[in-house]
Amino acid sequence: MNRLLRTLALLLIALAGPAAADPGDVDAAARGVVRVVVIGADGGEPAPVSHGSGFAVSATQIVTNAHVVSEALLDDTLRIGIVPSEGAGGAFARVVAVSPRNDLALLEIASGSLRLPPLALAGGISASLGEVSAVGYPMNVDLAQGLSMTDIFRAQPPVKSRGFVSGERPSRQFDTILHTAPIARGNSGGPLLDPCGRVIGVNSFSADSMSGDAEFYFAVSLRELLPFLRDNGVEPITNALPCRSIDDLDAAERQRMEAQQAQAREQLANRAEALRELRTNARLTAQMEVLAARENAMALALIALLGAVGGTYASAMWRGNPARRKHAGIAAGLAGAALITAALLWITRPGLSEIEDRVEAAVAAAQGKDAQDAAGAAPSLAAEGALICTLVPERSRVTAARTDDVALEWSADGCVNGRTQYGLGTGGEWARVFAAQDDAAVAVNYYDPDTRTFRSDRYLLGQTALAAAREARAAYTPPACGVSDAARTLGEQQSALIALLPDRPNERLVYSCKAKSVAADSH
Repeated sequence: MNRLLRTLALLLIALAGPAAADPGDVDAAARGVVRVVVIGADGGEPAPVSHGSGFAVSATQIVTNAHVVSEALLDDTLRIGIVPSEGAGGAFARVVAVSPRNDLALLEIASGSLRLPPLALAGGISASLGEVSAVGYPMNVDLAQGLSMTDIFRAQPPVKSRGFVSGERPSRQFDTILHTAPIARGNSGGPLLDPCGRVIGVNSFSADSMSGDAEFYFAVSLRELLPFLRDNGVEPITNALPCRSIDDLDAAERQRMEAQQAQAREQLANRAEALRELRTNARLTAQMEVLAARENAMALALIALLGAVGGTYASAMWRGNPARRKHAGIAAGLAGAALITAALLWITRPGLSEIEDRVEAAVAAAQGKDAQDAAGAAPSLAAEGALICTLVPERSRVTAARTDDVALEWSADGCVNGRTQYGLGTGGEWARVFAAQDDAAVAVNYYDPDTRTFRSDRYLLGQTALAAAREARAAYTPPACGVSDAARTLGEQQSALIALLPDRPNERLVYSCKAKSVAADSH
């Protein structure tokens, strides 16, 4: 019953969605949200004509509303500027495609001028109609802050607002999402995010609010956005995995470990009981066999002894008779042989200590057979050598990362794929930190040889935090594979960088690894 309850608890944790949006996920998505500015000229100087919002679907491609760039489509003297949420400088963009029917437009940033972290698109809207976040650049906030028109050209963090999905309904001949996350003029073209920071719609317009009526807002749904992107050669990052928080994963992991420990204790108790039963039965059998062998040996020894006595007596009687003297010698020889046989039978009879020897031999044979059967029944999961690691979705939290299988060749000294040394931390974890220039994230990869588990914790940082992490990474040179004490050295080197990272990652990818040959056979 306890095991059933633990299993149900794990299932409920796995299926439950987060109650509220994670600010870290919204912040991570906001890195790819931009201000889209239609730019004219005022006295020869660039001047904003209007602006809206947009978000990256690739490093150089941006989605916004068609009405945000409509003026630039009608007047070729106007240009479209892209102002990122952080960093210095923006870029110009051109319109790749526009669809007035469903208020969508696709922009392309001028080559090499700016690269953005793309947002992931959700697999759909949760049936629970949960919390959502709108991210963008509402004009009323700019005005309230006293920003001038020229401030529009400076990087500003986007505004985030929260609400709830109120339903899905067609509107103005296209499919929309009705929600309550406040938006205003300037939010148009910005993303509507689920609690994990994945796009579920493109904010477009709001319902008129008069006489104190509640305000509702509309976003172009994924049913419109995905075909629009694919028709224009864009294959966005999509993620249909359940949205779970890191706290949910940690709780589920604790439940899983407790269930495994309870199962191990139960198995250990069962094995101990089976061993006691085996010893009891083996002892009874050994006692019967040894006692029977002792009795047989002693009976035969007694018979031989009697034969020796009889032979000795016959030899003595016949020795005085010249006619029987020869027979007396034979009788004497037989008597001696019988005596020796009796002595050997007595000496070699099984001792009582042989009972325990036979018990231990029976136990060892049974355990050896069990181990052989287990080895034959279970595939090899060798901790070393060439491995194929496959994502375990129920233990993972993924928003935008790729989830392809990972090929991993592990050696006992922490060398991966013959070239990348992993560090050994104070807690006994093998880890390697990656802060590549072409990745808008810091990844800490872990491998546990005992459980054959590979894990990648990804931190989707803003530019300032990302720059600090890269600086910390550049401050040390990881030792090469095979260098003396490389694992300990790298573990110490990485500790300062890991201390800079947030308490929780944005993404956690957990993989189960098997020997490459076994993994190939299972497909």
